[in-house]
Amino acid sequence: MQNRWSDADAQAAIDKYSDVSEDLALRVYTSRLIGQDPALVLHGGGNTSVKSTANNRVGEEVRLLFVKGSGWDLDTIEPPGLPGVKLDNLLKLRELPSLSDEDMVNEQRINLLDSKSPNPSVETLLHAYLPHKFVDHSHADAILVLANQPNAAELCKEIFGDFLGIVSYIMPGFALAKAAAEAYEKNPKVKGLVLINHGLFTFGETAKESYDYHIEAVAKAEEYIAKHQLKPLTPQSKVPSMSEEEILCKLSPILRGLYEKESGQSWLVHHRPNKMAKEFASSRECAIWSQVGTATPDHVIRTKQKPLLVNPQNLNDPERLREEVESALGAFMDSYHQYFKNNVESKGIERKELDRLPRVVLVAGLGLLTIGKTAKETRISADIYEHTLDTIHKSFSIGEFKPLGDFDLFDMEYWSLEQAKLGKSTPPKLQGKVVYITGAASGIGLATAHLFAQNGANLFLVDIDADRLETARESIQKKHKTKVSCKVVDVSNPKSIEESFRQLVSEFGGLDILISNAGNAVQGRIGDIAPDMLRKSFDLNFFAHQELASRSVDLFLKQQSPGVLLFNASKAAFNPGKDFGPYALPKASLVALTKQYALDYGSEGIRSNAINADRIRTGLFTEEVIEKRAAARGLRPDDYFKNNLLNQEVYDTDVAEGFLHLALAEKTTGSILTIDGGNIAASPR
Repeated sequence: MQNRWSDADAQAAIDKYSDVSEDLALRVYTSRLIGQDPALVLHGGGNTSVKSTANNRVGEEVRLLFVKGSGWDLDTIEPPGLPGVKLDNLLKLRELPSLSDEDMVNEQRINLLDSKSPNPSVETLLHAYLPHKFVDHSHADAILVLANQPNAAELCKEIFGDFLGIVSYIMPGFALAKAAAEAYEKNPKVKGLVLINHGLFTFGETAKESYDYHIEAVAKAEEYIAKHQLKPLTPQSKVPSMSEEEILCKLSPILRGLYEKESGQSWLVHHRPNKMAKEFASSRECAIWSQVGTATPDHVIRTKQKPLLVNPQNLNDPERLREEVESALGAFMDSYHQYFKNNVESKGIERKELDRLPRVVLVAGLGLLTIGKTAKETRISADIYEHTLDTIHKSFSIGEFKPLGDFDLFDMEYWSLEQAKLGKSTPPKLQGKVVYITGAASGIGLATAHLFAQNGANLFLVDIDADRLETARESIQKKHKTKVSCKVVDVSNPKSIEESFRQLVSEFGGLDILISNAGNAVQGRIGDIAPDMLRKSFDLNFFAHQELASRSVDLFLKQQSPGVLLFNASKAAFNPGKDFGPYALPKASLVALTKQYALDYGSEGIRSNAINADRIRTGLFTEEVIEKRAAARGLRPDDYFKNNLLNQEVYDTDVAEGFLHLALAEKTTGSILTIDGGNIAASPR
């Protein structure tokens, strides 16, 4: 474990945060040092504090505990993420015989110096009752290997001696705070505390001192673990021999569909390439080791208490593979329900059962999959479980892995203060949906991508312009909190489309909505157009749409979930212009294609609709084309775009709104939505 303290960086933090006290500036600095090391904390884990003073509104100096607030991660924390709580009031609470969680949270909030601050950590009282100025808490991997041993207390005493005290497991809150303070008071020489099955606290009078003790404790644990050779894993006898990509592409759509069937919501599948995870998932030990529990109880809200195990034996038979996965998933859900039922009955309590779906899937021959409603959820679960796998393997290599049992883990999973970390805000309309958009680097495609991302969709963007495509991806990713991937694709090339769909499934697990938008307005008198030019127009303006739709439908059917096909047709399908036959003919075919997919796949819940737009300022309209078409109608170029019944220009964002409407219109299929400001000659008859 590397000590990353730097005097220069510490001073830089003091200079940067000159509007707060030096105590708070250094607290931010070492909090970030801890938070930026994944071997110490992950995604909101751990907490830190500093005891200092500040003046209240009337100028009185008040003793405060600045402690990590809810919603902040240590790796990016800023001073506002360390709300100040009146310390003397917290200390008085220690005299109480008991304090409920609800009352504890209330006491912490009413004693905030600033009422706008976030809720202080659930372990605020523990920080308060330790007398030291700086206190650091982490879930360090190496400490968890020791703290989850059957003889954890004796082992930690042997390794750390009087350097660290020992605290038996207690749920975070008032009781744990008192127990930790008492453990320190029994031996004031200790520099920190090991919380069995939980993690590490260290403390000191300076930020550097507390941080140094933390790194020293973890380093001692790592040195002890390094003396033991990792136990070799025993390979299972029947493991799929396909490539990881092949297994993933066959398995992920089935998982997505089954999860949607069970929950009525859309989910994302994330594969974390990891050699160790693949070896573990393909081993005989996996069936026992992975089912024991979580490395620290905090992880249960991200990973459930155990992963789903899958060793697919029917990868070449989609129906049998689905039955195999559905059976394994059903058994997991039954087991989870029994876990829930046993706990509420034995504790004599009432709780509303959370969903029974696993968040982590270990697949023989593939490795680690995580499933969540957002890309962020899947990434968090994957990060946590990568470290969990390492902790489990090292635990069994030095002894055993004996974390909290179901009885205690249930209390943490169903603890209101823990569930609050996940947030309860209303999800966006398209959360969990995966949308493939062609021609996404500009015009209608780009406007549509922005609107769908704004509504929570995860995007797979394709275009032939690599630079503009990457610019589009970056701008959308920066503006919207969703996952955006892209690939340069020539949609008139079936091979290029095939490769993009493999990447799509590898990154997201499947597809929900296709927006087939790319096209080009090929011009010329129909009798004079060269045959190869007409074929090229059909390749782009018709056959590309068919290829994309066919592959999308194949995914929808594998998922056995409703899917949406949306096409960008054209008013030319109904009202072709002079010398626009090479463009109008494939667009008329596209309208027919839209209706055919609605007819053929409506019984599977697949909806197919199109938009007819007209006179949108996109790349199809060069200055030369605009001037020529405007002159033919006796109009100025700007007036050309307003030449409709409403006398209003129609924008790419209007078309994007149309695509969103059709995506959400669950009982509309075979429809052609006209967005042109009013053009009777082009209206469908």
